[in-house]
Amino acid sequence: MTDQAVDFEEPSSESRPSQAGPVSEERPRHGTVGPVGGQFIGRQRELKALRADIERAGLDTISGRKAPRARVLLVAGRPGSGRTALAAELTRRLADEYPDGALWSRLTEPGGEPVPGDRTARGLLEALGVGAPAGADEDLLTEMVRDALAVRRCVLVLDDAADAEQVDPLLPDNPECLVVAVSQGPLTGIPDVRPCTIGGMDAKSAIELLSRFTGSVRVTVDPQAAESLVEQCGGQPAAMMLVGGWLAARPKASVADATKQLRGLPDDPEAPVGARPLARAFRLVHDSLPQSAARLLRLLALAPAGRVDAHIASALAGCSVSAAGSTLEDFAALGLLHSAGGAEQPNEPVGSERYEVPGCLAPLLHALVPEEERPAEVQLARARMLERTVRLLQSCRAVTEPEGSTARKKLAGLPRALRFSSAGAAAAWLDSRRPALLAAARIAVADGELDTLARRLIAALVRALVAHRGTEPAAPELYGLHQLVLDVAVRRDLHREQAAALLNLADLDAQTGRTRDALVRYRAALDAGRRGNDPYALARAMESVGGAYQELGDWERAADWYGRALSQRLARGERADEARLYGRLGGVHTYAGRYGEALRNWRAAAAGFRRLGDLPGHARALSEAARVQEYAGRPEESLRTCEEAVAWARRAGDVRLQAALRLRLADTLERLGDAAAAGLHRSAAERLLGGDVSGLRNP
Repeated sequence: MTDQAVDFEEPSSESRPSQAGPVSEERPRHGTVGPVGGQFIGRQRELKALRADIERAGLDTISGRKAPRARVLLVAGRPGSGRTALAAELTRRLADEYPDGALWSRLTEPGGEPVPGDRTARGLLEALGVGAPAGADEDLLTEMVRDALAVRRCVLVLDDAADAEQVDPLLPDNPECLVVAVSQGPLTGIPDVRPCTIGGMDAKSAIELLSRFTGSVRVTVDPQAAESLVEQCGGQPAAMMLVGGWLAARPKASVADATKQLRGLPDDPEAPVGARPLARAFRLVHDSLPQSAARLLRLLALAPAGRVDAHIASALAGCSVSAAGSTLEDFAALGLLHSAGGAEQPNEPVGSERYEVPGCLAPLLHALVPEEERPAEVQLARARMLERTVRLLQSCRAVTEPEGSTARKKLAGLPRALRFSSAGAAAAWLDSRRPALLAAARIAVADGELDTLARRLIAALVRALVAHRGTEPAAPELYGLHQLVLDVAVRRDLHREQAAALLNLADLDAQTGRTRDALVRYRAALDAGRRGNDPYALARAMESVGGAYQELGDWERAADWYGRALSQRLARGERADEARLYGRLGGVHTYAGRYGEALRNWRAAAAGFRRLGDLPGHARALSEAARVQEYAGRPEESLRTCEEAVAWARRAGDVRLQAALRLRLADTLERLGDAAAAGLHRSAAERLLGGDVSGLRNP
């Protein structure tokens, strides 16, 4: 097969059908010719064969019936062969047949490492609009992906798969779905995979591609040179595009000049034969760049998730944002970068347009860095990039603060390139950069030599996510970030940071119902707090251990741990925490049926809130004391205590609390047989809330 799709190794994230829903014509189309645009070229034979494979009935080899799983097509080829472009064009052409749209996930990092399965699954769930619990393991997340796809008719494209183990857990048990896997080789272990292996372009298609960069004149005046150039490039579309970009930047150079230059470049003897044409074409472009631009290009290997904008580029190279932005534009024109959208808007920081390093070029950039750059310079560039990211995140959070606040005053003093004009602009920036920001945090921690900067970056990212998205929606990202903090703290033997990270992780475990996992982490946080002599972490961990036991229904242990936490708060004179813990002890004793202990603790809590001047807290504690008295069979005492609570709620001016307490009084009076008085209190509650007491819970 010689028909060849034309495109770089991967389309940009904005051009992928990456969410559930039909792939409409309004979305950027696949199969464009990189920087010069145009339509999809060639590969008609492969497209026809892939369509035939889809329509061919897949049969279960044992039962002879239709297979219960999605059909899996494999597009196999070397990086730079146009394999991803073919998958993208196929997906575009199938849009009408799969009304639930298409999902796209890349399974290999720019550095060549496989993407962890839980991260892949979580990204697919987010694209599908399905919430996933923070901290869930890979098995649960991939099961959720399969369940979500079981009721949809869509295309799932798994790009750059390293092996079958990455693909198999994501395959939906739904023959109405189609899976298109893109890989360098076979996916052994997945039954009934339909492979389509692609090689180089035929000469006609390759020359047509070249003419899109050079114009037709330079090709037609020397067709033999054009054919020789195709041969030098091995027919690989990525190599042809790089050489085409090189020629486009040199209007006076001939196709023969490019061929001669390519032929004079040495091959890497360690590189596979099929990878050498792309490597030579890349070297041609790289070596023709000015020294400063070539250095910036190499340093793009450090860009998180292979995504870069002018801010990242300027920090890496140590130049101005405007100069970096111009250089990135030049790279895109040469075919060295994909535009990923996000063109600069009036309300966004300068340098907002985003680019992606093509997947086929990322390994070449990574290989060049140790050859051309000193380790100290690489480390400095990485530190500058992460420091710039910290400052942008701090600005992103500061814009959410009230006008006139200290944070807003500091924001006004920052350079324009680091400022956001509104909270909406900051939120949009944070959302569009979220994958790269999370990758930056992982890079900082993995480095091992930038732990202080890593902690600052993670702290700034956590605060920005909470400020713009809220703790609960951001919980999955927060879980991963707290785990990164824990990794640094363990590596550096920072006991207080270990305790804080463990407490944060345990809280997220508890919120998602993994109480026993949370209990293990709380106990580990307690040990770390003791090693770090951190009284706050100790008290917080003790109270949280008690809360976990309470959630598990172990009242004895819950009361024991609450008591330990209370003793520490009493020793430190922390009155607000004392009052709260008396209340928690009162609640546990109530559940355990120890009403005498419960009543003593609730009255101690009420007294503590009164000393603090917390009148609503005082009223609520009295209300709970009244509840305990009623459980203990002392309704008259419960009535008096509840009336006292109503009086304190009135003094506090808390209308909803007054209404809830009057409803409590009404219930108690009804049990005492005084229906008339109960009706009066119920009417009073309705008047306080304008007649609507639906959904009002007793305090």
